Amino acid sequence: MLNFMKRTLIAASLIGAAAGAAAQPPRAYPLKDFFRNPERGAFRLADDGRTLGFMQPVSVDGSPPRMNIYVQPLVDGKPQGEARKLTSESARDISNYFWKGSDVVLYQKDFGGDENFHVVAVNTKTGQVTDLTPYDGVRAGIEDDLPDDPDHVLIGHNHRDPEVFDVYRVNVRTGAAVLVAQNPGNIVGWQTDHAGKVRAAITSDGLNTTLLYRDDEAAPFRPLVTTDYRSSVSPMFFTFDDRKMYALSNRGRDKLGLVVLDPAKPDAEELIFVPDEVDLDAAGYSRKRKVLTLAAYQTDKPQYRFFDKQTEALYGKLQAHLAGYDFALQGWNREEDTFIVAAYNDRTPGSRYLYSAATDTLTKLADINPAIPEADMAPVKPISYTSRDGLTIHGYLTLPVGRDPRNLPCIVNPHGGPWARDGWGYNPEVQFLANRGFCVLQMNFRGSTGYGRKFWEASFGQWGLAMQDDITDGVKWLIDQGIADPKRIGIYGASYGGYATLAGVTFTPDLYAAAVDYVGVSNLFTFMQTIPPYWKPMLEKMQDMVGDPERDRERLTATSPALHVDRITTPLFIAQGAKDPRVNKAESDQVVEALKKRGVEVEYMVKENEGHGFHNDENKFEFYEAMEKFLTTHLKP
Repeated sequence: MLNFMKRTLIAASLIGAAAGAAAQPPRAYPLKDFFRNPERGAFRLADDGRTLGFMQPVSVDGSPPRMNIYVQPLVDGKPQGEARKLTSESARDISNYFWKGSDVVLYQKDFGGDENFHVVAVNTKTGQVTDLTPYDGVRAGIEDDLPDDPDHVLIGHNHRDPEVFDVYRVNVRTGAAVLVAQNPGNIVGWQTDHAGKVRAAITSDGLNTTLLYRDDEAAPFRPLVTTDYRSSVSPMFFTFDDRKMYALSNRGRDKLGLVVLDPAKPDAEELIFVPDEVDLDAAGYSRKRKVLTLAAYQTDKPQYRFFDKQTEALYGKLQAHLAGYDFALQGWNREEDTFIVAAYNDRTPGSRYLYSAATDTLTKLADINPAIPEADMAPVKPISYTSRDGLTIHGYLTLPVGRDPRNLPCIVNPHGGPWARDGWGYNPEVQFLANRGFCVLQMNFRGSTGYGRKFWEASFGQWGLAMQDDITDGVKWLIDQGIADPKRIGIYGASYGGYATLAGVTFTPDLYAAAVDYVGVSNLFTFMQTIPPYWKPMLEKMQDMVGDPERDRERLTATSPALHVDRITTPLFIAQGAKDPRVNKAESDQVVEALKKRGVEVEYMVKENEGHGFHNDENKFEFYEAMEKFLTTHLKP
């Protein structure tokens, strides 16, 4: 009875919030307005604070518009003069970039979504472009930008051995590379000190990890801490004298906290901060002032713990300027007196500003998506429900604005990972679906990260079983609240969420009236046989968490949707990138082929120039147009 009363009160509060939001539903905004690239975004500051970098879409040689990098002078903290195009990528959007000093920009590019990223340098004065990792089929990334060295960065890549990553000191002007740390075959992560020296590393034998340490680059590594993979001791950055390390650790605890590790006494962690309810996500520091600044974590919404009065005052001033919005610092100059600020909430990706700490002034740089009015978007409400075996499952419910929140068509949207989590904020997919009249339920099923070790471990061996039950229990919660029409519930997910979608229509075929699987796993045997080579050092751990193909053959067979397609009766739409390195195209092919042999209609979209998810605008538009038509046909919002 008390449970029923509690559910009724929750439903009443959600209904009240939705009913008060708008008297009439807003108009249906154009699909492309939700999903197109911003006209300007990804703002970054040069070290000297005199030049602004940003990305905007531009057509190169007649190609569809791609996100390329532009630079623009800053005078008195404001953009001045014409912006200048720095890059001319035509095949795909640039995925990420940052400044190296004040006259070089580094960016990453892959090829058709294969995730074999190259690191490319562009001189902002001469325009010279240098591919720093010009190797086919090799994945590269920045290990340390070496802010005190104007000519070099540290890059890790797997050119020597596809399964492991070595570290090289690379000249950003010439591309000349020198090996500084060779991987013996078991290192899965490197850590530098504040001088850019490779001083720590993480090794794995599959099931156990060891933190290695050395006093300087001439000394051999020695083991400091060994744990099984269920315990985490992850170095974040060195203390400011370069003698100890700040780390995220859950040794002897359920939750990840911030600790200091002393190499002389590695078993005696100094605990700095651990949240009560969730794991700690990250910590920050001031390079200029050499102080620890804050720790970040996420309950229902992002939270901070401040260690430094100056940083706390900075955040307080920004909050006063940006009432009604959450915000994040996305970059700053070397002097740490000018900042790029992103302001957002659950109904808008918001705006980007340049903030001057000296004058306490904000200068707007851009609205990220002015075509979508914040007032017409739907609030994202944190919710929780209890799983059938007693776990608290946290999630988010988005109800369509201006509609009676009863008997709605609903989309259940499990996240990918699965060892990740959904958080509060603006999500264009969720807002698009809500704008079309659907309610959307996102849940952090067991195994979702951030909720402690026990909650994570509860997912081991539970793909298609208790993890799937958590999703099913969320559907039943929606129905019990009176929010969902039981005959008009769809499920849509990507990656692991795609697996959960397939598992949902395979193992609970009467629950869903439509399903969209986006780059999802279908067969737990073939999935683990086709992982990228650089995942192989972690394969034993993955098999321990998901299932061993020999030891757990019966369970993996029972929980692989591709092996039970005879149970699928729900209308299904599948989308796949042909160059996906994580979830091989064969994962989707085998489901589609088996359904077609049964004479079951399945819609299948394959993009040859995409990988694990679609990134090119024209492909995104085509996918979401097809998804909207499919969901509208079967769920009739």
